[in-house]
Amino acid sequence: MSADSFSERPLFGGAISTTFPLRFQDVSNIRQVPDHQEVFVDPTRDESLIFELLDYKHEVGNDGAAVWFLQDLAVEQDGEGFTLLEQSAVVEAPGLCYRNAPAVVTTAVGQMAVSKGRQGREAQNIIKVYLANIRLKEVGTDVLVTAYEPILINPLSESASTVGAGLATPAIQSGYMPMVEVFKLAVTNFKVNEWGLFIPTV
Repeated sequence: MSADSFSERPLFGGAISTTFPLRFQDVSNIRQVPDHQEVFVDPTRDESLIFELLDYKHEVGNDGAAVWFLQDLAVEQDGEGFTLLEQSAVVEAPGLCYRNAPAVVTTAVGQMAVSKGRQGREAQNIIKVYLANIRLKEVGTDVLVTAYEPILINPLSESASTVGAGLATPAIQSGYMPMVEVFKLAVTNFKVNEWGLFIPTV
C-alpha cells in the first residue's frame, strides 16, 4: 500500500490540471523553467515529472508518435545506449475534445544512460523514461508528459549525494507509488480547463 498522498494539481496557471503525488515539488519555485514547461521533482528519489507544450509536429504520424518524441529526447539529452522497452497503440481520449475532435494518445518507455546537468559522461546514470504524447491537432499542439525514474546511480553523479549510489531503491519498498503508476495517474487525469491557452488571441 502506497503512503503517497496525491491531489489534482494546476498546470500552466490552471489552464490544464492533472493528478500526481504531492511529494513532487514545483521546480519553478527553485529555478526558472521555460514557459512551455511545468517541471516537478522528488529530490529524495531523483524522480521527475515534466509537462511540455510543443507546436504540433505535422510530419510525425500518430502511430508511434511517442516513440519518435522519446528517441528525439534521447538525442537531445545526449543519452547513450537508448533501448525502447515498450510502446502503445494509438488510443483516442474522448475526455479531451476540442470541436468534437478527440485527442489521440500514444505512450513509450525507454532506458538510457544520461548525465545530470553539465556533468560529463563519466557521471552517467541509467534511467527509465516514460513518455506520453497527447496530440491536440485541432489547436496545433503536441503535449508531452515525461516521467524519469533512476535505475542505477553513478557514484560520480551529483544525485549520489542525495539518493546514494548504486541501484535505486524501488518506490514500493519505500512506501511510495511506483513511477509507472505516477505516470499513468498523470496521463489519465490530464484535462484542459481553458482551451484559450492554445489559441492565440488576435
